[in-house]
Amino acid sequence: MASTSGSHFKSSAFDLGKLWYYLTRYIDKFLLIGLLLLMIVGLFTLYSATGGDITRVGKQTLHICVALLVMWLVANVPLQQIMRLALPLYLVGLILLIGVALFGEIHNGARRWLNIGITRIQPSEIMKIAVPLMMAWYFDKNEITLRLKEYVGATLILMLPVLLILRQPDLGTALLIAVSGFYVLFLAGLSWRIIGGLIVTALTCVPILWSFMHDYQQRRVLTMLDPSQDPLGAGYHIIQSSIAIGSGGVVGKGWQKGTQAQLDFLPEQSTDFIFAVFSEEFGLIGNSLLLLLYLLVIGRCMVITANASTQFTRLIAGSITLTFCTYIFVNMGMVSGILPVVGVPLPLISYGGTAMVTMLLGFGILMSIQTHPKLVKT
Repeated sequence: MASTSGSHFKSSAFDLGKLWYYLTRYIDKFLLIGLLLLMIVGLFTLYSATGGDITRVGKQTLHICVALLVMWLVANVPLQQIMRLALPLYLVGLILLIGVALFGEIHNGARRWLNIGITRIQPSEIMKIAVPLMMAWYFDKNEITLRLKEYVGATLILMLPVLLILRQPDLGTALLIAVSGFYVLFLAGLSWRIIGGLIVTALTCVPILWSFMHDYQQRRVLTMLDPSQDPLGAGYHIIQSSIAIGSGGVVGKGWQKGTQAQLDFLPEQSTDFIFAVFSEEFGLIGNSLLLLLYLLVIGRCMVITANASTQFTRLIAGSITLTFCTYIFVNMGMVSGILPVVGVPLPLISYGGTAMVTMLLGFGILMSIQTHPKLVKT
């Protein structure tokens, strides 16, 4: 009898071990731990930022669970299938962006959402992954005969969705997608001479770009340069976030003890400006530890990029990693007042479902690159 129960226990343990193996065989454990730690920090900060609103924390927990499921599903997709999805995903995203331009819903003066019956979607979020994926696929297909015309073709692939998103208008998202595409161009070997020429051209076109910018976009840039010119209007966000960051000092005021957030002086404190809440409560030491967590995740992503075996995997992994760095830099710079307010969330910390799913979808691709058999060009 004892022998039978012992063998049954061993069989159950073996089955659980086998199940665990199949569930985690395509998951990069080191990267997953880093992501989970950042999301836990985000939940604690969100709880404080919302004044202990357990409903918002519950919704964000649901967002995280959905995003982790998406990451797991993508991580289990073989690299060949991801390559095949690049073109269809890009075309679907492009069609949806055209649909937004023609039939999109207008909210706060911007046409960004498309009602598809059962729900509303924001196609520009799809393009954050679809554009670098498509460009990496394009360069991989033309790797042997890579000349200037291939770079021009890739630039056209990038500019089509960027121009459609600018038309909505959504300058922040358009710039982030343009940057993610530029990273692919750079990693594909774009000449430094051409990059220098593009930078000079961009600088000379600043006056022209300024004339095409909307009034609220111009105000954001002017407010960044001098927030005090409109302290109760356009400059209010930057002034209040700067006060929150500065008042945190070295060690911070403590969890749920930040006056700027708890007394509702800080706007958008659970989304774009959540870093100001964190800074006020945990100070310079907390910020340093948060940056260390981000650096650990970025470092692991760079290792995955370095180990990528083909042009496609190297380009998409590098673009996802550098875009993640850009999100962190832009959000922290925006909250600190050194960049204009463009509505970019702090990755894995800010409240929101769409951004969380998009971000973890990218990390799912990185895990697929790391854990699946390496692609070999034939």
